Amino acid sequence: MPIRVTNPNILISGTPGTGKTTTSEMLASRTGFQHINVGDLVKQKELHRGWDDEFQAFEIDEDKVCDELEETMTRGGVIVDHHEVEFFPERWFDLVVVLRTDNSLLYPRLEGRGYAQKKIQENIECEIMQVVLDQATESYREEIIWELSSNSVEEMERNVERIEEWIRKRRNSG
Repeated sequence: MPIRVTNPNILISGTPGTGKTTTSEMLASRTGFQHINVGDLVKQKELHRGWDDEFQAFEIDEDKVCDELEETMTRGGVIVDHHEVEFFPERWFDLVVVLRTDNSLLYPRLEGRGYAQKKIQENIECEIMQVVLDQATESYREEIIWELSSNSVEEMERNVERIEEWIRKRRNSG
C-alpha cells in the first residue's frame, strides 16, 4: 500500500482491558486525529445483529461497520480502537498496534469492569494465547504491526510518544 499523503490511519487493538481506549484517547488528544471506538460506534449506529447473551456483548455486523467507516478512513488521520482486527480492510491502516498486558494486571482490570467470570476467563485465555496478535499477523503486513506492552500508565504514555514520533517521521519523509 502506498504511503498516504494525508495523516496515517492507526488501528489500536488488544484483548479487552489492555488499554486500547485510554491509549487511543491520549493519542487523539495529542495528535488531533479522530478516535473511533468501534464498540461505541456499533451501539450508537446499531451496527449489530443483536445481543449475544453468552458473551454479554452485541454481535457486530462487520459489513455494516466497514460500510459506516469507509469514507472516514479514506480521509486519513483516524485512530480505530477495537479488539478484533481481521475484518477491517488491510488498505485502511498504516500502523497496527497490538497492546499486551500481563495477566496479573489484566484480571483485576476486567473484574473492575464487572465482567462475568466466564468472560474474564475467555479474555485471559485470549491474552495468554496471543489471539489478537496472531490475528493481526495473519491480516496485515508484518512491517506495520507493533506489539507494545501496556501494563501501566507510564507504558501507555511511552507508547503514545513512540506512535507520535512515528507520525512525525512519516510526515517528514513524505
